[in-house]
Formats: sequence, structure tokens, C-alpha cells
Amino acid sequence: MIKGQGRYSLHCARRYTAALIRQQHRSFQTQQTKDRRRRVVITGLGVVSPVGCNVTTAWQTILSGQSKVGRLIGDAYEKLPCRVAATIDKQDIDLEQSFTKSELKTMARGTAFALLAAKEALTAASWTPSTEDESACQRTGVAVGMGMVDLQDICDTNEALKKGYNRVSPFFVPRILPNMPAGQLSIKYGFRGPNHAVSTACATGAHSIGDAFRFIRNGDADVMVCGGAEACINPLAIAGFCRLRALSTAFNEDPTASSRPFDEHRDGFVMGEGSAIFVLEELEHARNRGVPIQGEILGYGLSGDASHLTAPRDDGTGAMLAMTRALNDANLTTAEVGYINAHATSTPIGDAIEARSIRTLFGDHTDKVAVSSTKGAHGHLLGAAGNLEALFTLLACRHGVLPPTVNLDSITDDMAGLRFVAKTSEPWDDGRRRVALKNSFGFGGTNACLCIGEYQE
Repeated sequence: MIKGQGRYSLHCARRYTAALIRQQHRSFQTQQTKDRRRRVVITGLGVVSPVGCNVTTAWQTILSGQSKVGRLIGDAYEKLPCRVAATIDKQDIDLEQSFTKSELKTMARGTAFALLAAKEALTAASWTPSTEDESACQRTGVAVGMGMVDLQDICDTNEALKKGYNRVSPFFVPRILPNMPAGQLSIKYGFRGPNHAVSTACATGAHSIGDAFRFIRNGDADVMVCGGAEACINPLAIAGFCRLRALSTAFNEDPTASSRPFDEHRDGFVMGEGSAIFVLEELEHARNRGVPIQGEILGYGLSGDASHLTAPRDDGTGAMLAMTRALNDANLTTAEVGYINAHATSTPIGDAIEARSIRTLFGDHTDKVAVSSTKGAHGHLLGAAGNLEALFTLLACRHGVLPPTVNLDSITDDMAGLRFVAKTSEPWDDGRRRVALKNSFGFGGTNACLCIGEYQE
């Protein structure tokens, strides 16, 4: 043996052993961290939507199988291929009665919806700490997003500018910023935790809830007020989506039949408006307050299609990655999922690809998991879609009732193999903990999936 070689070999062995121990320790620490992750529960819900402007009414409408899509009224709409949408009736919510004129000058319609939904959610959660309660306010955050700004506001302001610079409102820019629902909520209630806004097209609402879930789980906050808001139904927005050939045009004379996820006669989505807000809370924080727990966020998955501006990947891998990551995050398998609230907007391509992704991922379990899309009742709320539908997913887990897909009369071969909940609600009680997935996908190939479960000790 060459002199010194033994010492060198021993040194290498020791370095290798030390590196192995460090690696094992890091793995142990990672597992310990995962085991110690804070549980995140839901203690408050609020909603302003076409199907109802409080949680009880909205849920009853969804279970009844009614569609709240109506005809768009006005000369500007008569020239457009799509003349239907799911709007909020002024009789249900009159913003001029809910806010002062000064307040309305500072906010977009969608922001006002978010404030009203948040008020219901915070009341339900019994969480309205005073600004003097430094600890509570500093540990409470906001994560509310918006998919699109109010194009009508932009059009109106452009017309005002033609009449003179002084006709432009000083609040124009704040009104059209997509982070203003979060900002207005933070200011109104004095919440000084994370002030976060997501704008990821039609995945906005789900991303907002998922990000808020992580803020709590990782210790950045104890309470998060989260969700999304949208109010951009106007002639320019309808025209723009029509030019993309994304909207339904075949049911202008029968509006309630126009939004039909998974149905063989679907021809595009129907725009909707509104907001849904969640109050998420760290489990021990909620227990210490003695507040009723409505459900639990178990996992969150994100992915990108990296494929096309508006269309999902043909093979459905983007959706599968998001669902798989949500299940991995929750430490669950496909066999433990009983329901999927699908993104399914009622477009021919998108619904078929999502169905394919569910079949591929769930395999032999596909016929055992119920699938529905509530968009048949309320249309597609764009940036407020994922959070509104997550609300109905949570209520399904809590009450053991599966919401139906309105207008699902018949399917084509590419939809075969899925267990659809069609037209009427169904009981959900298979003797196990009720666990569901909520899918949300957006233009640009952005995907999110929430794993939501019935709360158990």
C-alpha cells in the first residue's frame, strides 16, 4: 500500500459517512416538519353570486338544479353572437344601499362584492378583532384575487377623457388594480398579516385559497381571509371572448340551457359575476376560540401546461399534475377521494380534456368517484370561479350531498367512464371521511387543485 493511502481512504470513508448522516438527518427533519405542519380549517364562508347572495340561499339553489343564467339586455349586446350571462340581480344586492357614494367612488363592482362576501364570512367565523388587538390583527392576512379588471370602467373613463383631463376620476387607477379587493379588505378590518393578491385568470380563486392555506400552514399567519371576485360583464368583454370563440352562442333564446358542462351539446361557457370568501384558520387557534369548524383544506397542487395561450394540453397532463400534487400534499391516494368538483366550463375541448385527465389519473377508481360542475347553474365566474365552486365542494363534504351538473342531458363517447352527478343532487355517504378535489384551470396554462375534506378530530 502506498504510504498515506490508508489514511486517505479512511478520511474519504468518514466524509462519506458524515454526508450520509447529514442527508438522513435532513430527510428526518423534512419528515418531522411535514408531520408538524399546522392543520388549516375553514371557520367562515360568505358569497355574493348569481345563485344567491348568502351561503344558505346559494347552496339551496345549487341543490335544486336551477340555472340562473339570463338574457343580456341592451342594444350593445344585440349585435353580439353571445347574449346570455349569469348576473347578480339588483333586487338581491343593491350596492348603492350597501355602500355610501363616497365608498363606491373608490372601488370596482367586483371589490364591492368581495367586501360583502367577506362580511358574511367574518361574521360566520366570529372573527372581527378590533384594531387595538395588535396580535390578532398582525396574525390575520388577506389573499383575494381578481381575474380581470372592470372593462366598463375603462371604457367610461376613456369617454370622460375625451371631454377633458379633469373628467378622469382620481380613483380610476385604484379601481382597476386587481389587488384592490385584498387592499380594501385589509384597510377596512385592519388586518396586517400577508396582504396578497393573485391574478391567474380562471384559476385565481383556487390559487388564492391555496396560497392562504400555505401562509397559515407555514406560520406566516393564524387566520386568512381569502377568495376571489369578478365583475366584468359588459359588451367589450363579451365581444372579446366571442372573438376567441369561447362563449356559448347557440342558446340565446333559451338562456337557462346555455351553460351545460360535459353535455354533448355544449358550445362554450357563460360569463358570471360575484365573489366567495373563506376564513381559513389554524386548527388550534380555532379550537381555542371554540368556533364551529366547517371543513379542512388538506392539500394544494399547482402546475403549468406550457402549451397554449387558451387551450389545455391535449393529453391532460397539466390537470393530472395539479391533482397529483394536491393529493401528495395531503398525503392521500386517489382511492380516498369521493368527489371531484370539475373546472368544466362547458367548452367542447376543455371539458373533454379534463374528463380524460380524471380517467387517466384515477384508473380503476374512476367509476367510484363522483364528478360534477356547478357552472351549469351559475356560469363561469372567471377569477371567482375556483373559490365559489370550492365553497360548494366544502358544503358537499360537510353535508354529505353531491351538487348536480345542470343541463347534463347526454354525453359523447369521450365522456364515457365517469360517474357524473347529472341534473339532480345525490347523497354522499359511503361510510368514509368525505374528501374531494376542486379543479381550476386558467388561460396561459395555469392549473390549481384544492383537496378539501370533512373535518375530523
